Amino acid sequence: HPHHNQYIIAPQALTPGDEIMTSMEELKIKTGNCMPLKHIPLGQDVCCVEMEPGKGAQLGRAAGTYLTMLDKQMKEGYALVRQQSGEKRFVPLDSLCTVGAVSNPLHKIRKLGKAGRKRHLGRRPHVRGVAMNPVDHPMGGGEGRSSGGRPSCSPTGVIAKGFKTRKKNKPAPFVHETRKAAQTALKLAKKGK
Repeated sequence: HPHHNQYIIAPQALTPGDEIMTSMEELKIKTGNCMPLKHIPLGQDVCCVEMEPGKGAQLGRAAGTYLTMLDKQMKEGYALVRQQSGEKRFVPLDSLCTVGAVSNPLHKIRKLGKAGRKRHLGRRPHVRGVAMNPVDHPMGGGEGRSSGGRPSCSPTGVIAKGFKTRKKNKPAPFVHETRKAAQTALKLAKKGK
């Protein structure tokens, strides 16, 4: 349709007027082009990666993020990609991805400057549990100003600092190396130098 706009998550270095293409066939490796992972060379940074073909992008969508293509032969029909957290996971070779990293890498260091800008983003005030009544929060109540009397927790009582919430036996068949394992290996490699 000539008047139908289609929006994409903008990759870095893409400027107005640049021509980009989406295809299931092999395209030129150019920032903004979208094609299946099987056509991406090893070591190339990509973003907006589908976890299942046709489902839409789920990985590498936040500002400044990207995934790196590591391998295409380790598991049949799957590509091995590394996320910025260090986690390595298998993604189907037919999944679409966009060449390059997502733009606006400085997004995480911006300063909003005032409460109003936070409100414009739709975020309401964040009230401390210690400032509430016991009926509202596990850390509420007490005579005068109190410290809460227990480790920091959510309104439902889930401990906030250091408490692991992921189920130990939850399967993760497509995760080749977890974020934690990758970061531990990196620390050991740095110590070895």
